[in-house]
Amino acid sequence: MADHIYKTKVYYEDTDAGGIVYYARYLHFIERARTEMIYDHLKLNHKQLRDQFNAIFVVRECNVKYLRSANFEDNIEVKTKIIKKSQVRLNLLQEVSRNNEILVTAQVELAVIDGNGSVSKIPKDLLEKI
Repeated sequence: MADHIYKTKVYYEDTDAGGIVYYARYLHFIERARTEMIYDHLKLNHKQLRDQFNAIFVVRECNVKYLRSANFEDNIEVKTKIIKKSQVRLNLLQEVSRNNEILVTAQVELAVIDGNGSVSKIPKDLLEKI
């Protein structure tokens, strides 16, 4: 699967009193980027993933490195790349950047649970789409 790019703008609600993006907001940006990747590349939404594949992606681990700050009204983008996939995990690299300058990187490991909340394998037909 090709890298996915999600573009957004930094809004006032994303910042602290000094107009700098609050560190936890980057998790919101990367979550939205992962959701948009599912919509764009898999042509599925989360309800369809659950209903058709009995699969719900959950974050198992997230390692975030903050390199530089984004500011109020900056245009930013989040690049999401699948770096490893298996029947039980998806490992992603997500980079938040402004004007091609990387601000934040996140290594994210996703696991899958079923509709009952039990750990599950990624169904073969879904894994082939990824």
